[in-house]
Amino acid sequence: MALTVTSRSGAQVDPCFAELLADPRAQLRPPSAQSSIGAFRQAFETWLGAVQGPPIHAVEPFRVDGPSNPVALRLYRPSGSPGLPVIVFLHGGGFVVGSLETHDAICRELALKSGAAVLAVDYRRAPECPFPGPLEDCYAGLTWLAHHGAGLGLDATRIALCGDSAGGNLAVATALLARERGAPVAACLRHLGLIYPVIDPLCESESAHLFSDGYVLTRQVMQWFWSCYLGGGQNDADGERTKWPAYLAAVMRADPTGLPLATILTAEFDPLRDEGEAFARHLRAAGVRVICRRYPGMLHGFVSLPSLTPSAGQAIADLAGDLAASLGSGNASFVHSHLE
Repeated sequence: MALTVTSRSGAQVDPCFAELLADPRAQLRPPSAQSSIGAFRQAFETWLGAVQGPPIHAVEPFRVDGPSNPVALRLYRPSGSPGLPVIVFLHGGGFVVGSLETHDAICRELALKSGAAVLAVDYRRAPECPFPGPLEDCYAGLTWLAHHGAGLGLDATRIALCGDSAGGNLAVATALLARERGAPVAACLRHLGLIYPVIDPLCESESAHLFSDGYVLTRQVMQWFWSCYLGGGQNDADGERTKWPAYLAAVMRADPTGLPLATILTAEFDPLRDEGEAFARHLRAAGVRVICRRYPGMLHGFVSLPSLTPSAGQAIADLAGDLAASLGSGNASFVHSHLE
């Protein structure tokens, strides 16, 4: 049966974005030769780091051993209840920008609305650390949770992997890596939550061309993000990247058989829209159950902009309801008809 993508009709960008789109600085482009990646990151941090999330029961920092470096984690507890399941959250930002701070509000909302704890991973970023470095850090965060969750009063037998944009790519790749390595934690994964995920390194979908410019996320910057993540042949003197399967970066090439139920959220006016929905069909063809929702009038990154659109809160609530149903937490609002 064909995949059902649920969406209300929409023919134009939501007027709530008019002021944002009128500002040429809002169009994401690669930094110029005169600019630094540091300045590019700082602008992103200033923009999204200012979003305030709601109060939450507890926020705890951790620093754990990664494959070659310490990895910072942040645990959000929505309540003091013992045995909370856990959502491992991987932030977006094209593998190049983004941090624990830029996605603090999303993690708080997701924890409160799902009733699950959220563990955010501060992975290394490209181009200084290209593939597979960020993926290794995400996997380190997941395996640390598997080994130490019980000691923290969490239920590490009930885990979801979630991420937005590049974080969605990393969530899928982390699940695939756990499966490939035969890690026991793979059996604990109950759900994948992918918010407008980055899937296609070629950036050649119809929506990538339709919305290539003028919709905040540009095709040009996505191509640059991918070149940073894949390394462009740099910083790989020992050929380490060639030892890793290409499908752990370009996840559409992977056989997703056995992955858990997935929720995929897409935005109508997003260059990444079609690749996210194509990935939903790819999962369905492999027998993976999928919920796919397209949000009309929305742009890439809208979930991080609750001050501009109520659709941001609705999308988090939709995803949280799906996660709650799979994890057995909170008030689930799972809609089974989306699976058919």
